Amino acid sequence: MENSQPTLREELLALNANPVVSFLQKLPQEFTKQDIIRFIEEKEIRMVNFMYPGGDGKLKNLNFVISDLAYLNTILTCGERVDGSSLFSFIAASASDLYVLPRFSTAFVDPFAEIPTLCLLCSFFDKDGQPLASSPEQTLRRAAKAFREVTGMNYEAMGELEYYVIKPTEGVFPAIDQRGYHESAPYAKTNDFRTACMHYIAQTGGQIKYGHSEVGNFEQDGLVYEQNEIEFLPVPVCDAADQLMIAKWVIRNLAWRMGLNVTFAPKITTGKAGSGLHVHMRLTKDGKNMMLTDKPRPQFGTPLSDDALRMIAGMMDVAPSITAFGNKNPTSYFRLVPHQEAPTNVCWGDRNRSVLVRVPLGWTAKTNMSALANPLEPAAAFDTTQKQTVEMRSPDGSADIYQLLAGLCVACRHGFEMENALEVAEKNYVDVNIHDAANADKLATLAQLPDSCVASADCLNRQRKVFEAYDVFSPTMIDGIISQLRSFNDRTLRADISGDHEKITALVNQYFHCG
Repeated sequence: MENSQPTLREELLALNANPVVSFLQKLPQEFTKQDIIRFIEEKEIRMVNFMYPGGDGKLKNLNFVISDLAYLNTILTCGERVDGSSLFSFIAASASDLYVLPRFSTAFVDPFAEIPTLCLLCSFFDKDGQPLASSPEQTLRRAAKAFREVTGMNYEAMGELEYYVIKPTEGVFPAIDQRGYHESAPYAKTNDFRTACMHYIAQTGGQIKYGHSEVGNFEQDGLVYEQNEIEFLPVPVCDAADQLMIAKWVIRNLAWRMGLNVTFAPKITTGKAGSGLHVHMRLTKDGKNMMLTDKPRPQFGTPLSDDALRMIAGMMDVAPSITAFGNKNPTSYFRLVPHQEAPTNVCWGDRNRSVLVRVPLGWTAKTNMSALANPLEPAAAFDTTQKQTVEMRSPDGSADIYQLLAGLCVACRHGFEMENALEVAEKNYVDVNIHDAANADKLATLAQLPDSCVASADCLNRQRKVFEAYDVFSPTMIDGIISQLRSFNDRTLRADISGDHEKITALVNQYFHCG
């Protein structure tokens, strides 16, 4: 009898690192309340943690000790009441009660708890028992729903988490300043920390693509600063947001327990690499990646489909407003400066790190590279089109992850509603380093990203109708974002303190643990 090929579901279950998935032999989206109760009982879980993002973009925590089955059933069914005014600035203390209800699909075992603990991400509900319309998570869900309804496709995303690890210098095997990209030990000192983070993130359900050391590394005041990156696999956009939130929580918790410091801040000193939160995205339909075509347009380097070009055009059109979701404190705009890998101009291109939206190298060559590298391997018919994405490069670790992904989802949907989308895509395409002097004429035709929180707020205010369409972003949320950004009063800050190391350091310290 011939061996049958494993199904996709079987492949997803095999080797899954999440203990809940492994025990139940179910995919997370299949979890029921009874599954959660069975896991708690049989694994002798003694605590349950509800987790949910607050208005500051950080995960909050509500702990329950499990002493009887009736109470466990109660909290899993009814959730709990929390003070919304202490979580969100837009909720008044006079009417602040909210419900938090666990989403069973997010269950994971706390990898750090001494007492066996199960964690679940929660959704907010209002007094009428309806999803809280102004919560970032619900905003993202509405954005994904509107995208499906308009395009007939699903929007998938993945993030690149960049962060610095800080520890006392050892004085041996020093790395070359700003040359840390993919460095191995002993020149990279925090690789073991990163791989431990990846191990724990996978146990929480995070779908990781890979991890590596990044460009940034330097020594200052007896400390070594090493930049790292953990990149995820593309998943449905709401799952992508949950995974990024939990990953940041894991990285910070492990650093604390190991006596290290970490920061996701966009800029921590002048002249050194800043940290971004690049977001890759793709369109799918019936499990198929819709980003490529068999009839490419010759003016573009990658054979992108017209649908992919429309999503890029949408991002080109509202790119200045995306910074309102993805670049949320003044240090963000010290990273978005010319002649660095961080973008400043609204343009896109193939494999080009000077652009805002990059089309990464895809597996579009018609060669079997595995067989070339491994002569004993037979030719394999592997569908590499699934790997093609496009990457937005402006966001950073100050972002509200749910707002950011909702904003990008809206921008990509907007491209399908633009009559001139394909023309906009062609107009903003560049196939060179846009900052080269020879390209000055092309550079002059391109729009610029905002250079401050205040300028970002102005852009969002002008384009807010795009984000409020289909009731995705509530006017209250847009007003709140604009107000928050304008409160920094930083319209000329970048120029005012340029070259003033003391003032820049004070600013960096103020926002060191953002997002």
